[in-house]
Amino acid sequence: RAIQYWLDKSTIHIFPRWILFTILLALFFLRIYLIQGYFIVAYGLGIFLLNNFIAFLSPLEDPNDVGGQRDDGLSLPSTAKEGKEYRPFARRLPEFKFWLACSRGVITSIVMTFFSVFDVPVFWPILLMYFGVLFFMTMKRQIAHMYKHKYVPISFGKHKYKDAGRETGEYGGGMAGSIAGVPQYGAGGAVNRRR
Repeated sequence: RAIQYWLDKSTIHIFPRWILFTILLALFFLRIYLIQGYFIVAYGLGIFLLNNFIAFLSPLEDPNDVGGQRDDGLSLPSTAKEGKEYRPFARRLPEFKFWLACSRGVITSIVMTFFSVFDVPVFWPILLMYFGVLFFMTMKRQIAHMYKHKYVPISFGKHKYKDAGRETGEYGGGMAGSIAGVPQYGAGGAVNRRR
C-alpha cells in the first residue's frame, strides 16, 4: 500500500522519475563493471528494455490488424479529409507503465547480481555485438512501420498559437465596451457601447 501510494504520487513527476531510472541503470552498469561478471544478466536486461521500448513506440491498435486478420493495404489517415475524426496517438505501453517496468527490471537485475547462480561465464563481446545487431534490426523495422502508417509516437506537448485566448476587434467579445470589467446593459439586454 505504501509503495502504491508513492507510485501514484509520482505519476505527474516525469523528469525526476526518469532521472531515478538513469541513476539505477548507472548503478547496475557500475556493479557489472566492478565485478566483471553477470554479463548474461546485463544482456537479458537489454533485451527486456528493448522490448518495452518497442511497446512504448507502438500504437495501441495495429493498423495492419483488421478484425484479427492482417491487412497490409490499410494505413492510418494522413489528412483531415481521409479521417473522419482526430484521434491522438495512443500507445500500446503508456509512459508511466513503461517507466515502472523498466525500473522494476533494473532493480531485479541489480538483485540478481548478488547471487552467483546468475553469473554464467560468457564471452561478453559476442553478446554485445548480438545485442547491437538485434537493436539495429528491430529499430529499422519499427521506423519502417512508423513511416508506412504515417505516425509519430513522440509529441512535445500541445501546440500553442500566437494570441491564443486573446479576443481582439470590435466584435471579438470579452470585455470590449465595458467599464471597469462590468458590461453596461441597456433596454432589451443589449450591451451599450461607450465611446
